[in-house]
Amino acid sequence: MSETRQPILSIRDLKVHFSVRQGVKWPWQASKQLKAVDGVSLDLYAGETLGVVGESGCGKSTLARAVLNLIPATSGSIVWMGKEMSGASSSEWLDARKDIQMIFQDPLASLNPRMTVAQIIAEPLKTHYPDIAEAEVMAQVKAIMVRVGLREQQINRYPHEFSGGQCQRIGIARALIMKPKLIVCDEPVSALDVSIQAQIVNLLKELQREMGMALIFIAHDLAVVKHISDRILVMYLGHEMELAKKAALYANPSHPYTQALLSAIPIPDPEREKTKVIQILQGDLPSPINPPSGCVFRTRCPKAESQCADKVPKLRELSPVTQAACLLA
Repeated sequence: MSETRQPILSIRDLKVHFSVRQGVKWPWQASKQLKAVDGVSLDLYAGETLGVVGESGCGKSTLARAVLNLIPATSGSIVWMGKEMSGASSSEWLDARKDIQMIFQDPLASLNPRMTVAQIIAEPLKTHYPDIAEAEVMAQVKAIMVRVGLREQQINRYPHEFSGGQCQRIGIARALIMKPKLIVCDEPVSALDVSIQAQIVNLLKELQREMGMALIFIAHDLAVVKHISDRILVMYLGHEMELAKKAALYANPSHPYTQALLSAIPIPDPEREKTKVIQILQGDLPSPINPPSGCVFRTRCPKAESQCADKVPKLRELSPVTQAACLLA
């Protein structure tokens, strides 16, 4: 992104650690630290989509929740619209959330089954603007329903009466009714069929162009992330492995972990699919309670050297559009 632009969100050295006890929980037993997110730094600009990818347990969702203070950060800095939010009060966070909304992974579980579509979509408006007239609320609810592909006649139905794709559209409408500057999408299409995934992703892209909002888009499917993102952050065991512009990352991945992830993407050409080489990672994901010393990826990295066990690599610039946390990159 241009250096003259100011980011709407800046995160510096963000850490989210949880105290856990293993085995029998004796009162005198010392707890250990589970490092779900361990030192992530990034900037996000208006109108930009940042894709976040990595294996299950790498800290993607924890990072997303920490950005909204749904999970308190252990340390680090979160600056939203130029204001430092670390240590902010509940009322300050409530005010900030007018401009930050979230779309959740499970479209049905994220909706209250006792509330109608009208009540679900109107809830943010009534929370932040309690004095708004009911007629105005309903007018805005109907307008946003139509915009996301729902019908006004469905306004008094309940979530169980809708398909998974329709439920996710309700969740998108709930997020959009506040006209936010940022929407955090926590694997919003992972529970949907492929054809429905494409509809939801295309809808998000259209709405982004129309409203100018930024997106943090978390997903496992690198093909989906490629379709919607401007830049991509690759995470592993709570750490940043690579942060790059989309074109650079897919054309020339710098980190061995990114290379392994991209090698597993199916190719629609049967002949090329037969001949491609998949880089299979050996072993299991290490425990975030007892991560490897040095580079956390070294125990599964095919290129690891002795120095990788001693030094913790930080993101460093390899080109104007690529940063990687690898001593050998």
